[in-house]
Amino acid sequence: MARNPRQTTGQRAYLAGASAEQAVLRAYAARGMIVEAQRWRGAGGEIDLILRAGAQLVFVEVKHSQTHAQAASHLSHAQQTRIYRAAEAFLAEHPELHHCDMRFDAALVDGQGQIEILENAFGLG
Repeated sequence: MARNPRQTTGQRAYLAGASAEQAVLRAYAARGMIVEAQRWRGAGGEIDLILRAGAQLVFVEVKHSQTHAQAASHLSHAQQTRIYRAAEAFLAEHPELHHCDMRFDAALVDGQGQIEILENAFGLG
């Protein structure tokens, strides 16, 4: 039986996104950051990566597209609001992290797998 082209495209997009997240995770690990959560889902929404280095907590949205500019264009204001709400929900579940400084990054991955990390991309932190 032939596969539905939409399913195949969706599967490719999912796998490309998962691969991009793993590459970004390795880039942050190389900076000495440790993973608090990956693909964390709560009442407010989902956060791709939550990392920590000492007293700094970083919430990361990973975007994958053919170019970094295209990836950045997928970051909407509504999505930023959902990420803030999800971060609040995460912190409500982890009161031991309330003392941490917070930052919201965007990690852009292009079609060649090159990563551009935009620290404090949402203007908070």
